[in-house]
Amino acid sequence: MSPTALELNQRERSTLRAVAAGRVEMTSGSEPDLFVDGLCYSDQATAHGLVHKGLLKPGSYRGPRASAVLTDIGRAMLNGGAAR
Repeated sequence: MSPTALELNQRERSTLRAVAAGRVEMTSGSEPDLFVDGLCYSDQATAHGLVHKGLLKPGSYRGPRASAVLTDIGRAMLNGGAAR
């Protein structure tokens, strides 16, 4: 999916900024849960949507969770893709 085909809301952009800052971990699976600053992210529908859109993915695992990292598309969206 290209960055120009996506529109992100404020919550999605904020989540991507937290991922870029290294504050987010995620579980594995097709519907991963996110944890921000060690706490369960309260909007798992947004979390799942970001993964399904290909904007974030697991990095290296530390136990049952991995650090969440931006994909190239996710990075492009944060750096001025289609979202405003």
